Amino acid sequence: MFLEALNEHADCMNRLVSLEPVITDAAEMMIKTLCEGGKILVCGNGGSAADAQHFAAELVGRFEKERQAWPCISLATDTSNLTAIGNDYGYDAVFSRQVQGLGRSGDLLIGISTSGNSPNIQAAVQTAGHIGMKTIGLLGRDGGALSALVDCAVIVPHARTARIQEGHIFILHVWAMIIENRLCSRQFSL
Repeated sequence: MFLEALNEHADCMNRLVSLEPVITDAAEMMIKTLCEGGKILVCGNGGSAADAQHFAAELVGRFEKERQAWPCISLATDTSNLTAIGNDYGYDAVFSRQVQGLGRSGDLLIGISTSGNSPNIQAAVQTAGHIGMKTIGLLGRDGGALSALVDCAVIVPHARTARIQEGHIFILHVWAMIIENRLCSRQFSL
């Protein structure tokens, strides 16, 4: 089982080579957002919620370089918001309601979904679009419904959720690296 999983992982990682242009485009969108004084909101369910939280920590804390904090909020971490919104409006609204309250024109939303079909991520993306936010989908399989809703779809083309998530965390680390290298080299400050 170990070698089978390792071979699947290697296959998935090799498939990411073709995604380099869209991964770079998405990083440029984030850099532009930060340079123009906007913030990044990130959301996902389950393992993707953990990835959203992880990415926010890389930008607010640090990835590899000592530098100032950059504004990035995971919408998957506030249990009071999640449970109140879920109870009062339904689970499909747990992220869109936060986007409505926290997002502004000029901000950016990253929706993470291994299937590309999570209704609450779709609702968040649609709300972000109405506000005037740019949107990135970090997706899997064929991109699902979200691929047509976001401004930039980064799709890990694999069928197994675990491999997609491994691809996602790699891409999130690459984004953190690109952002740090570009903004730190410019002596950027918000």
